[in-house]
Amino acid sequence: MVGIGPGSPDLMSPRALESLRKADVIVGYKTYIDLLGDLVEGKEVIKNGMTREIERSAAALDKASSGHDVAFVSSGDPGVYGMAGLVLEMADREGLTGKIDIEIIPGITSATASAARLGAPLMHDFTVISLSDLLTPWDTIEKRLRAAAGGDFVVVLYNPASHRRIDQISRAREIMLEHKPPATPVGIVRNADREDEEVFITDLENMLKYKIDMLSTVIVGNSSTKKLGDFMVTPRGYHI
Repeated sequence: MVGIGPGSPDLMSPRALESLRKADVIVGYKTYIDLLGDLVEGKEVIKNGMTREIERSAAALDKASSGHDVAFVSSGDPGVYGMAGLVLEMADREGLTGKIDIEIIPGITSATASAARLGAPLMHDFTVISLSDLLTPWDTIEKRLRAAAGGDFVVVLYNPASHRRIDQISRAREIMLEHKPPATPVGIVRNADREDEEVFITDLENMLKYKIDMLSTVIVGNSSTKKLGDFMVTPRGYHI
Protein backbone atom coordinates (compact mmCIF):
# COMPACT_ATOMS: atom_id res chain seq x y z
CA MET A 1 0.00 0.00 0.00
CA VAL A 2 1.62 3.22 -1.20
CA GLY A 3 0.57 6.71 -0.13
CA ILE A 4 1.27 9.10 -2.99
CA GLY A 5 0.20 12.26 -1.16
CA PRO A 6 -1.39 14.92 -3.39
CA GLY A 7 0.15 13.19 -6.41
CA SER A 8 3.22 15.17 -7.38
CA PRO A 9 6.55 13.25 -7.14
CA ASP A 10 8.21 16.00 -5.08
CA LEU A 11 5.70 15.37 -2.26
CA MET A 12 6.14 11.58 -2.26
CA SER A 13 8.53 9.99 0.19
CA PRO A 14 11.68 8.31 -1.17
CA ARG A 15 10.25 5.00 0.06
CA ALA A 16 7.03 5.53 -1.90
CA LEU A 17 8.94 6.39 -5.07
CA GLU A 18 11.21 3.36 -4.64
CA SER A 19 8.20 1.10 -4.17
CA LEU A 20 6.55 2.41 -7.34
CA ARG A 21 9.73 2.03 -9.37
CA LYS A 22 10.43 -1.57 -8.33
CA ALA A 23 6.82 -2.79 -8.60
CA ASP A 24 5.84 -4.77 -11.69
CA VAL A 25 2.09 -4.24 -11.07
CA ILE A 26 0.43 -0.98 -10.05
CA VAL A 27 -3.18 -0.98 -8.85
CA GLY A 28 -5.40 1.98 -8.02
CA TYR A 29 -8.29 4.30 -8.66
CA LYS A 30 -7.90 5.64 -12.20
CA THR A 31 -7.53 9.29 -11.14
CA TYR A 32 -4.66 8.41 -8.81
CA ILE A 33 -2.97 6.25 -11.43
CA ASP A 34 -3.12 9.17 -13.87
CA LEU A 35 -1.26 11.33 -11.34
CA LEU A 36 1.73 8.98 -11.50
CA GLY A 37 2.70 9.90 -15.07
CA ASP A 38 5.75 8.02 -16.36
CA LEU A 39 6.13 6.10 -13.07
CA VAL A 40 3.75 3.49 -14.53
CA GLU A 41 5.67 2.97 -17.77
CA GLY A 42 6.58 -0.65 -18.48
CA LYS A 43 4.34 -2.00 -15.73
CA GLU A 44 1.04 -3.84 -15.66
CA VAL A 45 -1.59 -1.32 -14.56
CA ILE A 46 -4.93 -2.27 -13.03
CA LYS A 47 -7.26 0.69 -12.55
CA ASN A 48 -10.98 1.36 -12.32
CA GLY A 49 -13.45 3.90 -11.00
CA MET A 50 -15.29 4.89 -7.85
CA THR A 51 -17.22 2.32 -5.77
CA ARG A 52 -15.02 -0.54 -7.07
CA GLU A 53 -12.66 -0.62 -4.10
CA ILE A 54 -13.30 -4.29 -3.27
CA GLU A 55 -12.57 -5.26 -6.86
CA ARG A 56 -9.27 -3.37 -6.81
CA SER A 57 -8.28 -4.89 -3.49
CA ALA A 58 -9.05 -8.41 -4.71
CA ALA A 59 -6.98 -7.84 -7.84
CA ALA A 60 -4.02 -6.54 -5.82
CA LEU A 61 -4.13 -9.51 -3.45
CA ASP A 62 -4.45 -11.96 -6.34
CA LYS A 63 -1.40 -10.50 -8.07
CA ALA A 64 0.61 -10.47 -4.83
CA SER A 65 -0.36 -14.10 -4.16
CA SER A 66 0.96 -14.98 -7.62
CA GLY A 67 4.40 -13.63 -6.75
CA HIS A 68 4.15 -10.15 -8.24
CA ASP A 69 5.54 -7.04 -6.61
CA VAL A 70 2.39 -4.93 -6.34
CA ALA A 71 2.10 -1.23 -5.56
CA PHE A 72 -1.49 -0.48 -4.56
CA VAL A 73 -1.70 3.31 -4.56
CA SER A 74 -3.84 5.66 -2.50
CA SER A 75 -3.84 9.42 -2.63
CA GLY A 76 -2.79 10.97 0.65
CA ASP A 77 -2.07 8.21 3.17
CA PRO A 78 -3.42 4.68 2.55
CA GLY A 79 -4.37 4.35 6.22
CA VAL A 80 -6.37 7.61 6.32
CA TYR A 81 -9.65 7.09 4.43
CA GLY A 82 -7.55 4.94 2.11
CA MET A 83 -7.45 1.30 1.10
CA ALA A 84 -5.12 -0.16 3.73
CA GLY A 85 -7.85 -1.30 6.11
CA LEU A 86 -9.88 -2.99 3.39
CA VAL A 87 -6.84 -4.83 2.04
CA LEU A 88 -5.87 -6.08 5.50
CA GLU A 89 -9.43 -7.25 6.19
CA MET A 90 -9.65 -9.07 2.85
CA ALA A 91 -6.21 -10.62 3.29
CA ASP A 92 -7.30 -11.96 6.67
CA ARG A 93 -10.56 -13.32 5.25
CA GLU A 94 -8.70 -15.08 2.43
CA GLY A 95 -6.13 -16.58 4.81
CA LEU A 96 -3.30 -14.56 3.29
CA THR A 97 -2.12 -12.85 6.46
CA GLY A 98 1.48 -13.94 7.03
CA LYS A 99 1.65 -15.59 3.61
CA ILE A 100 2.26 -12.44 1.60
CA ASP A 101 4.22 -9.38 2.68
CA ILE A 102 2.05 -6.28 3.07
CA GLU A 103 3.74 -2.96 3.77
CA ILE A 104 1.90 0.31 4.45
CA ILE A 105 3.90 3.26 3.12
CA PRO A 106 2.54 6.54 4.53
CA GLY A 107 1.90 9.68 2.53
CA ILE A 108 1.02 13.35 3.00
CA THR A 109 -2.69 13.60 3.75
CA SER A 110 -5.19 16.06 2.32
CA ALA A 111 -5.48 17.53 5.82
CA THR A 112 -1.77 18.32 6.14
CA ALA A 113 -1.28 19.33 2.50
CA SER A 114 -4.22 21.75 2.72
CA ALA A 115 -3.12 23.06 6.11
CA ALA A 116 0.32 23.87 4.69
CA ARG A 117 -1.26 25.88 1.89
CA LEU A 118 -3.36 27.81 4.41
CA GLY A 119 -0.58 28.49 6.91
CA ALA A 120 -0.72 26.71 10.27
CA PRO A 121 -4.35 25.96 11.20
CA LEU A 122 -3.60 22.55 12.78
CA MET A 123 -1.16 23.70 15.45
CA HIS A 124 -3.50 22.54 18.21
CA ASP A 125 -5.89 19.61 18.67
CA PHE A 126 -7.90 18.80 15.57
CA THR A 127 -10.20 16.14 14.18
CA VAL A 128 -10.90 14.91 10.66
CA ILE A 129 -14.47 14.06 9.63
CA SER A 130 -15.67 12.86 6.24
CA LEU A 131 -19.07 14.18 5.18
CA SER A 132 -19.63 11.28 2.79
CA ASP A 133 -22.51 9.12 3.99
CA LEU A 134 -21.83 6.40 1.41
CA LEU A 135 -20.35 4.08 4.07
CA THR A 136 -21.25 5.95 7.28
CA PRO A 137 -24.82 6.85 8.35
CA TRP A 138 -25.48 10.58 8.35
CA ASP A 139 -26.77 10.43 11.95
CA THR A 140 -23.34 9.16 13.01
CA ILE A 141 -21.61 11.94 11.08
CA GLU A 142 -23.81 14.59 12.72
CA LYS A 143 -23.01 13.15 16.17
CA ARG A 144 -19.29 13.42 15.43
CA LEU A 145 -19.65 16.96 14.08
CA ARG A 146 -21.43 18.07 17.27
CA ALA A 147 -18.81 16.43 19.48
CA ALA A 148 -15.95 18.05 17.56
CA ALA A 149 -17.58 21.49 17.49
CA GLY A 150 -18.57 21.29 21.16
CA GLY A 151 -15.05 20.25 22.11
CA ASP A 152 -13.59 23.33 20.36
CA PHE A 153 -11.48 21.25 18.00
CA VAL A 154 -10.18 22.55 14.72
CA VAL A 155 -12.30 20.49 12.30
CA VAL A 156 -11.04 19.20 8.95
CA LEU A 157 -13.87 18.20 6.60
CA TYR A 158 -13.16 15.62 3.91
CA ASN A 159 -15.53 14.84 1.02
CA PRO A 160 -17.59 17.95 1.80
CA ALA A 161 -19.83 17.89 -1.28
CA SER A 162 -20.40 16.25 -4.65
CA HIS A 163 -22.74 16.66 -7.62
CA ARG A 164 -25.39 14.57 -5.87
CA ARG A 165 -24.50 15.39 -2.29
CA ILE A 166 -24.94 19.13 -1.76
CA ASP A 167 -26.75 19.50 1.58
CA GLN A 168 -24.21 17.95 3.96
CA ILE A 169 -21.80 20.88 3.95
CA SER A 170 -24.65 23.27 4.74
CA ARG A 171 -25.77 21.08 7.62
CA ALA A 172 -22.19 20.77 8.88
CA ARG A 173 -21.93 24.57 8.88
CA GLU A 174 -25.18 24.85 10.85
CA ILE A 175 -23.84 22.46 13.47
CA MET A 176 -20.55 24.36 13.69
CA LEU A 177 -22.50 27.61 14.20
CA GLU A 178 -24.24 26.08 17.21
CA HIS A 179 -20.86 26.12 18.98
CA LYS A 180 -18.63 28.55 17.07
CA PRO A 181 -19.13 32.25 16.25
CA PRO A 182 -19.83 33.26 12.63
CA ALA A 183 -16.42 34.99 12.42
CA THR A 184 -14.55 31.70 13.01
CA PRO A 185 -11.91 31.40 10.27
CA VAL A 186 -12.47 28.75 7.62
CA GLY A 187 -9.93 27.63 5.04
CA ILE A 188 -10.95 26.02 1.75
CA VAL A 189 -8.38 24.32 -0.47
CA ARG A 190 -9.25 22.74 -3.82
CA ASN A 191 -6.74 20.48 -5.58
CA ALA A 192 -4.08 20.89 -2.90
CA ASP A 193 -0.65 20.90 -4.54
CA ARG A 194 -2.12 19.90 -7.91
CA GLU A 195 -2.87 21.80 -11.08
CA ASP A 196 -5.69 24.34 -10.72
CA GLU A 197 -5.11 24.64 -6.97
CA GLU A 198 -7.33 27.21 -5.25
CA VAL A 199 -6.88 28.49 -1.69
CA PHE A 200 -9.37 30.66 0.18
CA ILE A 201 -9.59 31.90 3.76
CA THR A 202 -13.05 33.03 4.82
CA ASP A 203 -15.28 32.41 7.86
CA LEU A 204 -18.28 30.34 8.92
CA GLU A 205 -20.62 33.16 7.96
CA ASN A 206 -19.44 33.31 4.35
CA MET A 207 -17.93 29.90 3.58
CA LEU A 208 -20.80 28.73 1.35
CA LYS A 209 -20.11 31.58 -1.06
CA TYR A 210 -17.07 29.62 -2.26
CA LYS A 211 -17.00 26.56 -4.47
CA ILE A 212 -16.81 23.42 -2.33
CA ASP A 213 -16.77 19.97 -3.93
CA MET A 214 -15.10 16.55 -3.74
CA LEU A 215 -11.77 18.12 -4.67
CA SER A 216 -11.98 20.41 -1.65
CA THR A 217 -10.77 20.14 1.92
CA VAL A 218 -12.40 22.50 4.43
CA ILE A 219 -10.72 23.45 7.70
CA VAL A 220 -12.84 25.15 10.37
CA GLY A 221 -10.85 26.86 13.10
CA ASN A 222 -11.26 26.72 16.88
CA SER A 223 -11.88 29.59 19.29
CA SER A 224 -8.28 30.80 19.05
CA THR A 225 -7.75 30.44 15.27
CA LYS A 226 -7.09 33.72 13.49
CA LYS A 227 -6.22 35.15 10.12
CA LEU A 228 -2.76 36.70 9.99
CA GLY A 229 -2.29 38.40 6.64
CA ASP A 230 -2.60 35.67 4.03
CA PHE A 231 -2.34 32.89 6.62
CA MET A 232 -4.73 31.00 8.87
CA VAL A 233 -3.10 30.23 12.23
CA THR A 234 -4.20 28.33 15.33
CA PRO A 235 -1.82 29.38 18.15
CA ARG A 236 -0.14 26.55 20.02
CA GLY A 237 -0.13 28.56 23.24
CA TYR A 238 3.38 29.96 23.33
CA HIS A 239 3.77 33.32 25.12
CA ILE A 240 5.54 35.68 22.69
